Amino acid sequence: MSHSMTGYGHSARRCGGYLIQIEAKSVNHRYCEVVVRMPREWTCYEDGLKRLVQRYIKRGRIDVYINKEQEQAGTLPFVLNTGLAESYLRAAEELRERYGLESSLSASELLSLPDILIAPDWSSQEARDEEPWEATLLDGLEEAMINLVTMRKQEGEHLRKDLEERFNRLEEMHAELTALAPEVALEYRAKLRGRLNELLDGAVDEHRFAMEVAVFADRSNIDEELIRLASHFAQCRELLGSTEPVGRKLDFLIQEMNRETNTIGSKANHLALVNRVVEMKAELEKIREQAANLE
Repeated sequence: MSHSMTGYGHSARRCGGYLIQIEAKSVNHRYCEVVVRMPREWTCYEDGLKRLVQRYIKRGRIDVYINKEQEQAGTLPFVLNTGLAESYLRAAEELRERYGLESSLSASELLSLPDILIAPDWSSQEARDEEPWEATLLDGLEEAMINLVTMRKQEGEHLRKDLEERFNRLEEMHAELTALAPEVALEYRAKLRGRLNELLDGAVDEHRFAMEVAVFADRSNIDEELIRLASHFAQCRELLGSTEPVGRKLDFLIQEMNRETNTIGSKANHLALVNRVVEMKAELEKIREQAANLE
């Protein structure tokens, strides 16, 4: 089943008096890029979290957001940075003595200074042993990734159906091109004979006439391009039924189909055929835009 690269997953866990919210969002990307944003004290778990994401995702940019909220009101989630507090107080006293200031630093002013209150050192071995933070984060992220992958599967199924319908239209136009191709040389032959008869009053050199028609028929022949297009259609349908990531392969085949279609357009010297080529190019562009969303 083809997967979309767009998805969203969410989960929540409780641990150590905190509610932990985990969000995972994925968008289009040429490769697999994982970005994790979480509280600084949990950065020691980042590598493990990224490895977990990469087990589920082969292609796309995945942003993981982890936030925590204290659940128990009235409990101080921070500790006083006593060393920094003493430094602030010494600096305040020095300023008061040097410049003759009357007031000193109050407790409320001290608490408003940067980094005076800090989170406990969760990176320490003691803190890790106290609460199973890593296991909780991994478990929550796995649930979020399962939800994200489920959404990517559903979106991928819609894309697959849309692409199959568009390939059906391409094959219909391909059949029309195949039917029109033999008429190009025949129509040119009839028009050329008519013009020569008008100009030469029927005195036409049949040998030279046949050579001219043969050269035109060879120059305007599109059999090879039509055969290659049919092969590309079959490969695309096979890819859409695959369980592996197909986005890059499909993108390559679409480029090849565009190239073959352009070649047919450059060889064509027939109004109906040119119109079909224009329609095919427009449909291929829509397919390319949709396929860019597939993993």
